[in-house]
Amino acid sequence: MGAIGIHHVTAIAGPALRNLDFYTRTLGLRLVKKTVNFDDPGTYHLYYGDEAGQPGTILTFFPWDHAAPGRLGVGETQEIVFCVPEAAIGFWSHRMIEKGVPHEPLIKRFGETVLAFRDPDGMRLALVARSGVDAASGRSTPDIPADHAIRGFHGVSLLIEEAQPTAAILTDVLGFRETARENSLIRFTGDAAFGRIVDLRAVGGFLKPRFGAGTVHHVAFRAADDAAQAKMVRKLADNHGITATEQKDRNYFRSVYFHEPGHILFEIATDAPGFAIDEAPAELGQALKLPPFLEERRAEIESRLPDLG
Repeated sequence: MGAIGIHHVTAIAGPALRNLDFYTRTLGLRLVKKTVNFDDPGTYHLYYGDEAGQPGTILTFFPWDHAAPGRLGVGETQEIVFCVPEAAIGFWSHRMIEKGVPHEPLIKRFGETVLAFRDPDGMRLALVARSGVDAASGRSTPDIPADHAIRGFHGVSLLIEEAQPTAAILTDVLGFRETARENSLIRFTGDAAFGRIVDLRAVGGFLKPRFGAGTVHHVAFRAADDAAQAKMVRKLADNHGITATEQKDRNYFRSVYFHEPGHILFEIATDAPGFAIDEAPAELGQALKLPPFLEERRAEIESRLPDLG
């Protein structure tokens, strides 16, 4: 089956240049791929991650200059959580103040220190001080030392009406197991190095979401290859009566999509072929990459996209 965990998370943002500045400069992530929304090539699709663009580190955005603000609601991803070394959380607390990033006081969650904050579109993010991630290489920037750098995802928290139906998909289809409960949270854990946590928060009678800037579009889970993905799709249909989409080629992975019982859009994405298929590892994110079916429209597409400098 391969590693059990999150492959990537995709969200909606406002202006692309503001998004790029926050995630690469303030948070120190690498822009590992600059492409377009294959279904709407008038907008960028920006991928941020670690130095190598590994699954479990990738946060992607569809940025629109005039995107209306979204509203968090039940049936949506509530928070995206990154992990940093335990000794780095003080550095990040000071950095949030220094950079004027809206953030909350440090709290403990499942025994770990958590720093919650918002991006420029108001999307809910957090850093967790996690033991054992020091060994993973961090990406240094001019003002973020490598030993303090974000390593990858810790996980996500999902806001849903009731936990059990979604829990059944996480455990039976995606391979997670329930490992802890704390207050209104139920924690599910995979075995991937990064992106191995999904927390469910069940809340009845909450507002429905309004999708827009600052909201998560979908959460993608890992499949080692096409065969592993097909096995998950069969189990989804046979055991849960849920039909996934046909497989879509996203150039850097192959994807199927479905709405889980709590109405959140899930994706199952293959680890292969990865982001180095059309760029050398040292050059990731530098050039605008288009899928073959859009290449003949390159001049038109480039003329419509905002300049990222």
